[in-house]
Amino acid sequence: MKKLVMVGLLLQGITTHLTAQDSTSPKVPFSDIETNWQNGSDRRDSSVFHGVYFVPSVMADVNYTHSFNKPIDNTVVGSTALARNNEVQLSQLSLGGDFSYENARARVLMQFGTRSIVVPRNDVSPYRGQYQLANVYRYLSEAYVGYHFNKWYGINVDAGLFMSYIGLNSYYQVENWEYQASFTSDNTPWFFNGVRIQIFPAKHLKIEPWIINGWQSYGRFNKQPGVGANITWNPTSNFKILTNDYYGADAGGLPGRKRFHSDNSMLVRYFNNPKSRGISRMALSLTGDIGFEKGDGVNGFKSDDKKGPAQYFASSMIYNRIWFAQNKFAWTIGGGIMNNPGRYLVLYPTGQASPLPDPNNPTQTEGKYPFSANPGDQFKAWDCSTNFDFMPNQSLLFRIEYVHRHANVPYFAGAGGVTSPNGYTTTPLPDDWRPDLVKSEDRIIFALLFRL
Repeated sequence: MKKLVMVGLLLQGITTHLTAQDSTSPKVPFSDIETNWQNGSDRRDSSVFHGVYFVPSVMADVNYTHSFNKPIDNTVVGSTALARNNEVQLSQLSLGGDFSYENARARVLMQFGTRSIVVPRNDVSPYRGQYQLANVYRYLSEAYVGYHFNKWYGINVDAGLFMSYIGLNSYYQVENWEYQASFTSDNTPWFFNGVRIQIFPAKHLKIEPWIINGWQSYGRFNKQPGVGANITWNPTSNFKILTNDYYGADAGGLPGRKRFHSDNSMLVRYFNNPKSRGISRMALSLTGDIGFEKGDGVNGFKSDDKKGPAQYFASSMIYNRIWFAQNKFAWTIGGGIMNNPGRYLVLYPTGQASPLPDPNNPTQTEGKYPFSANPGDQFKAWDCSTNFDFMPNQSLLFRIEYVHRHANVPYFAGAGGVTSPNGYTTTPLPDDWRPDLVKSEDRIIFALLFRL
């Protein structure tokens, strides 16, 4: 009897000790969730680096794309992933990593290549004020500092330049199922500049408020900052749902015009057999966005004789991906649609539209006939794509992709290009010259993506 009592007391002591250990051990959110299959997420199982205070990160993105429109100036229109046709281009080289000391944290990633020009070009907030913000930040994709609080499953408070999640796709192509993003992702923000607070009240839930300068803007267009939040629920390794919501005033010189946007995504992995030499995984992602601008001459979803025409954004995209041979190969097919009256989120053919030509504005369509973005201007578009990936290991990916895109108005670069009659910026523009824009394009993309 005494032996049984002693054994019972010993087991009780061990249980108490383990419980005490569990209560003091760090709580890591989503630590039991497999995320490397998700569209817009890191596909690696782990990093090869294991530093105590610094974990390096290296990414490279090289592409070659051929447009069947064969524009004379080789310029790609309406894309943040691509810049030049029929040329091998370094789209992005990222160098940096994550720093940590006790609860202090920081992340710095430099960026070089065509994306360091293509993405900042769509932000005209630096034209308000001085100090050339577009040049100051151009070679940074992420740069923030913050602090981690040991509350619940963690609270992070970060300030600086960080990635946006609106549109589901990641800014880094190595994390995406497709290379040329559908309109839903390509026409929504890739970055924010401001403050974010990541709150993990439970193991599978993240609530993340933002206080930022604006909608993918280095500075503010008006006096009001942008505010928003992300909520992500990832209860199992096979299911994830999230919402991103934003409110701000992002029309330069029009402080009364407010913007609201809601972005919502769901990811489902409906088959998983990683050891199979046949089909090893199947998953789909679905995203839907809705938003509007209202005030100072526009009226959201409904035109009004006094308040102005409708100005809103409605889009969706869906992709299905199948992995083969123990996840060494993958095939993706999908596409999306977009309706954007007023064109306030359209990626303009060579940058930001303007009512008057300005030779000092590098974001404006060349010539005297800029692509318009006036209240009431209609823009509807759809796209579809398919690709095949070879992934010999978790750090390297080879991709070939075919893309078709179509718009209801001339938008994509035609044979005449969007630069000048002979395609060179040094050629004076005749008075009657205008960019050669067409309603559709077909292209094939070859990409080599690396991450370490």
